[in-house]
Amino acid sequence: MSAPTNESEALVTYLASIHEIINFSGLALDVVGVLIIVTGAVLSTLAFLTPWRAHPLTYRGYRKNVGRSILLGLEFLVGGDIIRTVSVEHPSLENVFVLGLIVMIRTAMSFTMEAELEGRWPWQGRSLETAAPSEDESAPS
Repeated sequence: MSAPTNESEALVTYLASIHEIINFSGLALDVVGVLIIVTGAVLSTLAFLTPWRAHPLTYRGYRKNVGRSILLGLEFLVGGDIIRTVSVEHPSLENVFVLGLIVMIRTAMSFTMEAELEGRWPWQGRSLETAAPSEDESAPS
């Protein structure tokens, strides 16, 4: 009767390796999210501080670029949280509540940042006829 034991051991090893891959994927998304935020902030700062550009970045454009980097990075961080919470071996109601709280906080941050950057809530579409181009859109490249 050693065959079922070998099969069950193989299955446990296989599931453990899948669990490791899922955890690594969540960590990779976190790292990508942080890199996006840091890289966006550094590049925006360099663009803002570079005086020799044909069209230097204004403070408003700088804030908009940094905010966009933060928003994109937050999306990756939320994805990493979701993947890691789902991959827990023994999920509990506490894990689900913590994930829900994290997602709600980060979603609220995204909404308020979008409202500050764009001057409207994300669900309020901007009509193409009436919307004036933003400072970044109107600058020639």
